[in-house]
Amino acid sequence: MSAYEKARLENIARNKELLKSLGLDKPFFEPTEKPRKQKNTAQKRKLEQPETADSATPHQKSLVQPQTLYQGLLLKEKINEDYIPDSFKAGIRVSKNAGPMGREDGKRVHDPKKFGSIPGIEVGTWWETRQGCSTDSIHAPWVAGISGGPDGAYSVALSGGYDDDVDEGYAFTYTGSGGRDLKGTKAAPKNLRTAPQSSDQSFENSFNAALKRSSVTKKPVRVIRGFKSKSNYAPTEGYRYDGLYVVESAWMEKGLNPKGYLVCKYLFKRLPNQPAIPIRSSGDRTKTTDGDEEPETTTLKAQICSLFLDDIFRPVSSCQNKASNTSDPAPSPSTN
Repeated sequence: MSAYEKARLENIARNKELLKSLGLDKPFFEPTEKPRKQKNTAQKRKLEQPETADSATPHQKSLVQPQTLYQGLLLKEKINEDYIPDSFKAGIRVSKNAGPMGREDGKRVHDPKKFGSIPGIEVGTWWETRQGCSTDSIHAPWVAGISGGPDGAYSVALSGGYDDDVDEGYAFTYTGSGGRDLKGTKAAPKNLRTAPQSSDQSFENSFNAALKRSSVTKKPVRVIRGFKSKSNYAPTEGYRYDGLYVVESAWMEKGLNPKGYLVCKYLFKRLPNQPAIPIRSSGDRTKTTDGDEEPETTTLKAQICSLFLDDIFRPVSSCQNKASNTSDPAPSPSTN
């Protein structure tokens, strides 16, 4: 076993003891994410060419509906324009996340620089990207994991994190910000996510100072979890709002880096009387629009188009039966 692995396991064991000492208020029954339906291979469906009055047999001519050809051409035009119904644009699709889906863009309604919950955003709401979290004011930064001010932290994001952090859902340890060389070199360009630790972290850092201040004031901090986290409580896709937590304590310790640079550590505990956090399902991860993974959409689109085809190319006899049950006249093509 390497020295790094040994130190990592020791830190994890110590962090687990810290979480255990909090007396986690876990529910008796912990829900599991709903499994995603298996992807169906979308088979191309050939459009049947509607018969014209000239090509139809005498028996068939009486069944030819003039507007069928018109509607068929109109449908082709819409498909070529990549037409998608409004219900599909609104985000109605199969997902493992049981909570409501937040907005992905638009103008903010509320100020994200406030403590506590955001009006109208339920615990369990999820977004495909960090941009959506920012739009709905749950966590403003698109990249940074901590959002805060002089009076404390407003929100944090759990997505990836450090190897020795422990996330038990209702409590977790969190490593602070800073101590990484973000300037980079020509051979090794800067990388905000993976730059190596090159100096001590400090509570002088504004983000770390905000979390330390929260450990004193006990003001609630909003927490989102991302699909990149290895925790069983992380979503399998996108980013999910998991409610309000308080920072129980803050300290500094030697980090998991070759030179032993110090890092800021925090202990979070979830506030009671909030909806249970779902456990990650055992299915494969799905892709998101952040670039690493993205949701399934083509199958639903194909199904919608298939329903349109079934309705448009239905024989006129069935259309007549349908018309007999309604007082609305059948639409006719425009003559303009």
